[in-house]
Order: sequence, then C-alpha cells, then structure tokens
Amino acid sequence: MTIYFPSVENQVAYEGAQSKNPLAYKYYDADRVVGGKTMKEILRFSVCYWHTFKGTGIDPFGWGEYHRPWDRSQDPMQRAFHTLEAAFELFQKLGVPYYCFHDRDIAPEGATFKESCDNLEKVVARAKEMQTATGVKLLWGTANLFSNPRYTHGGASNPDAHIHAYGAAQVKHALDATYELGGENYVFWGGREGYDTWLNTNMKHEREQIARFFHMVIDYAKRIGFTGQFLIEPKPKEPTKHQYDFDSATVLDFLREFDLIDHFKLNIEANHATLAGHTFEHELTVCSDAGKLGSIDANRGDYLLGWDTDQFPNDLAEITRAMLVVLKQGGLGSGGLNFDAKVRRGSVDTEDILHAHIGGMDIFAHALLIAQQILDDGEWDAILKKRYASYQTGVGQEIMNGTATLESLEAWVLQQEEPVVTSGQQELIENLFNSYH
Repeated sequence: MTIYFPSVENQVAYEGAQSKNPLAYKYYDADRVVGGKTMKEILRFSVCYWHTFKGTGIDPFGWGEYHRPWDRSQDPMQRAFHTLEAAFELFQKLGVPYYCFHDRDIAPEGATFKESCDNLEKVVARAKEMQTATGVKLLWGTANLFSNPRYTHGGASNPDAHIHAYGAAQVKHALDATYELGGENYVFWGGREGYDTWLNTNMKHEREQIARFFHMVIDYAKRIGFTGQFLIEPKPKEPTKHQYDFDSATVLDFLREFDLIDHFKLNIEANHATLAGHTFEHELTVCSDAGKLGSIDANRGDYLLGWDTDQFPNDLAEITRAMLVVLKQGGLGSGGLNFDAKVRRGSVDTEDILHAHIGGMDIFAHALLIAQQILDDGEWDAILKKRYASYQTGVGQEIMNGTATLESLEAWVLQQEEPVVTSGQQELIENLFNSYH
C-alpha cells in the first residue's frame, strides 16, 4: 500500500508546550480531562475531504498547482479509491475521530445521474470497510448543489423545477450515503441559494421552494430511519450577492417562518461570520442563545480580503472566545469542529497538510484550556452578572417577568432622579481576558 504521509510513522504524539517538534502536539492531549470530559470528547475534530484531499490550490486569480500523489490516475474511480486511502491514513496519523465530505468529493460525478449514484455507492462501500477497520467515524455528509453548471441559478432555489428535482434526487442519495456510513449529522451548504438581481427574481417563491425542499428531506429521513442532526450553514457572499442563508439570524428566522425550527441546528463557520460583517463569537452566540448551535467549521478569513480564504485557524484570542460559547452551552452534542480549511496556494508539499491540522488542533486545545480556566475562575461571569444586576430585583425584575407596563414604568420613572450612566468597564474586562494564558 502506498504511504502518502511518510514524515509521520505511526501517529502524531502529544509532547507538550515545550516541544520543538513541528510534527507533535503542543496542547492537544486527547485523553486530558477538561471540565469533566476529555479533549477528544469536547473538541470532536473532523477533517474535511474537499479542501484537504481534493483542493488544487486554485484561487480567483490562478489555476490549481497541487499535484497530490493520490490524485494522479487517469481513471476517476481509481483516483477516488486512492484518495480514500490517503484520507484514512491522515485521519489515523492525526488521531482525529471524524471526517466529513460532499458527495462529489468522495466520488466522481458520472456522465449520467445514475452513473453518479453508482460511483457514490461503490466508494461508500469501501469507506464503510475502512471506518470499521480504523474506528474513524463520519461526522456528516452533504451534497454539492453548487459546483456543476446546472446549479448556476441555485439548487433548491432554482427557478427551473427540473433542476430543483435533480438537486432533491442528489440530496436523497447523499443522505442515503450518510446514513449507510453512520453519519451523526447531515449538512446543507447553500452555495448559490440566493440571487444576483431583484429584476429577475421572485424572492417569495424561491424561499418557499427551499422550505418545501427541506420538508421533503425531513420526511424522507423519517422513512429511512435516519436520526442524525440536520444542520444548515450560513453562507454570505458565497457566491451570490443576496444569499437566503446570509447569517445565523437570517437562517433562524427562515426556520421559524416555515415551521422547520424543530428539525435543524446550525453549523457556523468563522470565515462566513466575518464575511457577514460579524465576529465568530457573535454568530456562535446567536445560535447558542437560541439553542441551535450544532457544529462548527473551524477556519478563518483574511480581514484584508473580501472573499472566503478558508485559512486554518491561528488566532488564540478569537478561538478562546469561541470556546467560551461552546463550553457555556455544554459542548456541541453530535456536532464537532471540522477543519473546513485549506493550506495556502504556495504550500505545495503534502507535509504542509500535516502542519496545518496539527496547528489547528493545537490552537483549539490551547483555547479550550484557557476558556475552562476563565469559567473556573468566575471573575468574568461575576462582572457580567454585576452589569445586569438591576434586572434581578425591583423594577428590573418586573420588566423581565412581564408584570411591568408602560404606565407602571412611567409612574416609577417620575419618582426617580435622573439615571446615572455606569461604566461598561470594557478596558477592565479586556485586560482580564488577556491575563489568562
């Protein structure tokens, strides 16, 4: 059998923060207990198939330049099987428990729909054998309804019912594959589910199409016995100007409007949060507060570029804030941290893939330790509670329990002196946050 990542003989080891070995974990110690659970249980790392194994280095201004050893056969199915071997080698050497894929990443699209389905079934059968042999599991599967030119005007939102139906049939088979592989979730990535100009668009109709699409999927999942969590990933500017899944608040509003809220949670990506004009922690909090934070795409964007760069995460402060949200809600349930990230265009060696994932896993492990320290210390929570303490008694309590009225508040205000603005203590709390390490 071909060895694709020879620089690691067995498995990347944890060597501690003082290690200078670039192919060792400095903070990720899978069995270390943090807040009552192991790092492996909390972080639930997953390697993505598309960027890691099918990425070519292409960007908006240049062709692909990678020449991966698993992607050289002239036979598309042989390339698929070679890629599967490389993937499971990497999963084991990194020690990650999960992976995830698009249907068209793991198996090639055929000349006909039937051929595409047959290709997927063959690769899924082999993947199932490899999962059994290695213990690696599928975090989630999804269907690619955006790359093929047929989806130029969207998948579920397409104005052509034939293409809507094609997308539905493709999702059926992707869900079948996810179910067959024991996937714990199924994700909807709405690339191209949006529009570019109002002049040729019936927004009401397209949103209703998408809702009907989701209801059909829910009904089918019940019929086949799939009990995994459905996830929707907000995707602003990717690539249409007006995306129906622009951000967390937009998606949650859509789910409530079309009686879908009980069937879905959200998969939040850091790079998409910033493209929507938000911070990563903002998007996570919007979901978490609604009880709908289900999973995370662990990456980052470049603040000087206006497109989705999908870089590996490396901002300790940002990731610490994210882990505070995750820990406060008790973890990610059946979700996980998926590295929807790609090495840079100039990182052409296969070993660069190892360095990228090791660094990403370490930054989340380090952030987890700091976040747990902040929660255990209690000072941050104390400052927050103090700031909102006026709502615990008196008129504040009446506001929150619903007994206050405009008239009662007016009567109360007339008896008081002018309110005094209290400090938000932003500098204090920022200094406190930065004091943990």
